[in-house]
Amino acid sequence: MCGIVGYVGDKQARDVVIEGLRLLEYRGYDSAGIALVDNGSIVSDKRAGKLANLEKSIEETPLPPSTTGIGHTRWATHGAPNDTNAHPHLGQQGRVAVVHNGIIENFAQLRDELEREGHDLRSETDTEIAAHLLENELERTGDLTTAMQAVCRRLEGAFTLVAVDAQDPSLVVAARRNSPLVVGLGEGENFLGSDVAAFIEHTREALELGQDQVVTITRDDVRVTDFDGHEAAGRRYHVDWDLSAAEKDGFDWFMRKEIFEQPRAVADALLGRHDGRGELQLDEVRITEDELRDVDRIVIIGCGTANYAGLVAKYAIEHWTRIPCEVELAHEFRYRDPILTRNTLVIAISQSGETADTLMAIRYARRQRAKVLAICNTNGSTIPRESDAVIYTHAGPEIGVASTKGFLTQLMACYLLGLYLAQVRGTKYGDEISAVISELEQMPAHVQRMLDQAETIYALARQNAQTRSVLFLGRHAGFPVALEGALKLKELAYIHAEGFAAGELKHGPIALIEEGLPVFCVVPPRGRDQLHDKMISAIQEIRARGAHTIVLAEEGDTSVAEYADETITLPVVPTLLQPIVATVPLQLFACELATVMGHDVDQPRNLAKSVTVE
Repeated sequence: MCGIVGYVGDKQARDVVIEGLRLLEYRGYDSAGIALVDNGSIVSDKRAGKLANLEKSIEETPLPPSTTGIGHTRWATHGAPNDTNAHPHLGQQGRVAVVHNGIIENFAQLRDELEREGHDLRSETDTEIAAHLLENELERTGDLTTAMQAVCRRLEGAFTLVAVDAQDPSLVVAARRNSPLVVGLGEGENFLGSDVAAFIEHTREALELGQDQVVTITRDDVRVTDFDGHEAAGRRYHVDWDLSAAEKDGFDWFMRKEIFEQPRAVADALLGRHDGRGELQLDEVRITEDELRDVDRIVIIGCGTANYAGLVAKYAIEHWTRIPCEVELAHEFRYRDPILTRNTLVIAISQSGETADTLMAIRYARRQRAKVLAICNTNGSTIPRESDAVIYTHAGPEIGVASTKGFLTQLMACYLLGLYLAQVRGTKYGDEISAVISELEQMPAHVQRMLDQAETIYALARQNAQTRSVLFLGRHAGFPVALEGALKLKELAYIHAEGFAAGELKHGPIALIEEGLPVFCVVPPRGRDQLHDKMISAIQEIRARGAHTIVLAEEGDTSVAEYADETITLPVVPTLLQPIVATVPLQLFACELATVMGHDVDQPRNLAKSVTVE
């Protein structure tokens, strides 16, 4: 969610930190701040609003030279998004500065304790409590690392803490529990970040940290311990993308750029997925084939867009493997006391691999002895590390908050998993699996065909610039597409949008239809005659009541023409794979409509890229 940067080296920390925060803006935030160590004191500035507000303040009142600093972009949880609640926060004596992601759940108890001791707490945040506790421990021990370990043992909840000591400019100390943090390994300098984008301009060598670990960075050293002070080790890895991947490349928005990157992303999701014999092979599958053959039930969990990818996966996996599947919202999953066994496979879908709700759900599942397989885009993130298996989507960095190529590559990973299970369990013959793989290999070209219609979609969006409500209808695998289309409009255009299974219309939602209301209708391929015909009937019903029908139908489907006010032509693909192509025009529509309405497409209000608190 929030962005964190830490630096020790020979460069000006101010410049490194501000640029790192700029590269983390995509995570979503409502204030920004920086703290530098300067001649035995800490100099800090923090401002509500965009990073530009902080930069303007620094320009008006320059910060002193320093080679050690930390920075933060905050998404408000405890306390309003104002200057006072912005990070960094200082201890009582101003010796320690702290930035923090996450939520400290026992903060009220700790706050009461500090106030009884006479501490003057100026903000509404849980973070300031950590700063005061850390300074207390530092005064007692004289060592920031030891002090951090002691404080972390007292905290409950999810947190990443990064701190500097005014009396020791040689180091930055950080800790993580249930919240992302990665180390950037440089030459004569080292970095900390919420993710590698924070320091990718300087180094592509990184160190992933485990759960409940403290890291101390200096110019020439990185030391990792656990919360009890025992030596620990992170895992070193190389980042296989560079800064140019996080630039707009001539597009007005990162989101628009990422929509147009989808043919390549979908192709990359398929690379290396089968061996010389044509058999599927996935990433880190640490579940034996015998265990997969014993699976008698699958539960798919995710939030938002990831949940909709799971709904598509349910159709595909049940059809290809005959294993019963359920799809649940990750944040509801563990609170209803679900029944899981050794033969349950839990599939967790998360673009960032740090989604707090999903992480808590998989930990619950593993305690119940279920196997967990993660579908994720971020190598080395927490959810894949804590799962029994992982399929990486290989989408590359996705900067726009509203997921686009992340969703399509999640769908590809779900299809591959369904086919892999069918291969292991023998529910489909090898030639049948190869036939579906061949269809999947055509998807990048099909997605490009949809992008070639972009100007038509943009014109449609501009025609609807004044609308304040849009509905989306689908059947079968088109239903999750309808949900995703509605979500994109909510996220970007801030208007009422809802997706329905078309069969639900007559059970209530048809009351929403009024003259001129735009309704997107995702028509199943003609190969599913019964579904196709029922969808046509639904379109007739809403058009008769005045709806403006925008129909997505496959090429050559002339039966929809008389009921469509607007037609978007889809390539001819199998029903289960249609979401890959049908989603693209809905992304284009939402992006352009939000642009015309004057909204920030990449950073929608109130939203963050990665939700790292429950």
